[in-house]
Amino acid sequence: MKELLRLLGIIRTYHWWMILAATLGFATIGSGIGLLMSSAYIIAKAALQLPFHELQLGIAGVRLFGLARGVLRYIERLVSHSTTFKILSGLRVWFYESLEPLAPARLLQYKSGDLLQRITKDIDSLENLYSRVIAPPLTAIMISALLWFLLGSFSPMFSITLLCFHAFAAVGIPLFTGHINRGTATKMAGIQAELQSMTIDFVQGLGDLMLFNRLDDHTEKLYRLKTDELKLQRKQALIQRLHEPLIGLLMNSAVLALLWTLTPQVSNGTIDGIYTAVIIIAVMASFEAFLPLPDATHHLETSATAGKRLFEIIDTKPAVPSPHHPERFPDVHSIKFENISFTYPQTFTPTLSSLSLQIEEGEKVAIIGPSGAGKSTITSLLLRFWEPSQGDICIGDRSIRNLDPETIRKNIGIVSQKTYLFSTSIRENLLLAKPDADDKELKNSLTFAGLSSFTTKLDQWVGQHGMKLSGGERQRMAIARMLLQDAPIIVLDEATANLDTVTEKSVIQSILGLCNKQPAKTLLVITHRLRDMAQFDKIVVLEKGCIVEQGAHHELLKKNGLYASMWSLQHRQTPPELLTDS
Repeated sequence: MKELLRLLGIIRTYHWWMILAATLGFATIGSGIGLLMSSAYIIAKAALQLPFHELQLGIAGVRLFGLARGVLRYIERLVSHSTTFKILSGLRVWFYESLEPLAPARLLQYKSGDLLQRITKDIDSLENLYSRVIAPPLTAIMISALLWFLLGSFSPMFSITLLCFHAFAAVGIPLFTGHINRGTATKMAGIQAELQSMTIDFVQGLGDLMLFNRLDDHTEKLYRLKTDELKLQRKQALIQRLHEPLIGLLMNSAVLALLWTLTPQVSNGTIDGIYTAVIIIAVMASFEAFLPLPDATHHLETSATAGKRLFEIIDTKPAVPSPHHPERFPDVHSIKFENISFTYPQTFTPTLSSLSLQIEEGEKVAIIGPSGAGKSTITSLLLRFWEPSQGDICIGDRSIRNLDPETIRKNIGIVSQKTYLFSTSIRENLLLAKPDADDKELKNSLTFAGLSSFTTKLDQWVGQHGMKLSGGERQRMAIARMLLQDAPIIVLDEATANLDTVTEKSVIQSILGLCNKQPAKTLLVITHRLRDMAQFDKIVVLEKGCIVEQGAHHELLKKNGLYASMWSLQHRQTPPELLTDS
């Protein structure tokens, strides 16, 4: 229940809208009760063949409540749906704002399908939090109070009798159906999350499943999960179909009890017999407000389960805390790593160990090393995706711990190993880096990245995950975005890994030329392909998370260490006359 209390705390800003919608719901059902009572009064009076003028009160009531019911129902639907959408919108914004500081470090433990299930399905299920969990009990309470006063005007015994049946309808039946349905929502959420994950794996890995002849196995697992989901859905549907008959049975019991209580008083003349039909019809109409209550227990459990799954993520402490009073981004764009050590969660071997590195403003530095040496981790720490286990990183004279992470990422243009393109046009993907860029800027960035043929296709769809483009074209799109960002610090993390040799050389030369323009940009290149190394001011060689060598290209070759070995291995078939140009 604590999850529900926390959810209620989040949506409390909409409490006036919720009260208005519940009041309109009460007025709508109240008008229906008034309409039926007025109709019963007219029929009973007319049966006595009384003069027409004595029916005027009932006729006026029928007209008033008949019109009011239709108008109020329409307004109530508008307000209740508007309230529901406001709450849902607020919950989505709240969840995204809470989720963003956790990315990417804290989200790596979740499958993409499970995350998608929480972001979409779980939040969607919370749309019932107001309309089917909060509003129906409020309306039922107000209707019960209305009938208390209406029947109390005839006899307190009538009010007490009806209140007992109302209480059973509001508490007894929901508890009964909730008990036999307990745990279903939790099981359903787990199955749907697993089904979502397996479906995504199935779609994205279809080629591999076919290649290794495992398609039938995966399909069988999906079939079993879907069968389990359908069983739970059938169970829920069966229980929901019990609600209306149970409420109807309780309504008929209330009518019989009221008739048993009412008959003696009609017989001795305490109550006019005309009001017998009026009272009974009012009792029957009042149970309309109690019909949604048994279903509310199901949505209560569903909302609690969804809230628990959402808070399970939200309550995670961010790996990188944001400073309460961030400092301004420095004007000097040098980078300093001071005694940095870092170990990924659930691992025992440090990725970086006591690493210290100074990169001056405008300097061009290449970081190389074998796979697993910790090269990409340097980028993640610089962008504050992770927090160092030890040491500090400074930009200019300021520690990045005192800078806003968004400001850091805005001032560091990066091209990573994996480029994500959204399922939209080339234009929209480029505008991520600079939303106000005009077509001329977009075309210049594409030409710079070696995609001049795309300048006439800005509105062309790139496909899901950019799959309509080749790996090299996707990587060059990332380079074009980096150019549009126009950041003072540029980081290339295996940016040219998917490019052919000619295009790679052209792109690297263009980026080096860009960095040499005034104001000079600080360039950090992480690569395992040793090309054009002589054009870097400094080369840093990593091995097992430690700097084993650093210096200029020719200096490192003379040392005949790890760098010289890697260089020799990659260039052993290269003619000597070409090595002097590298």
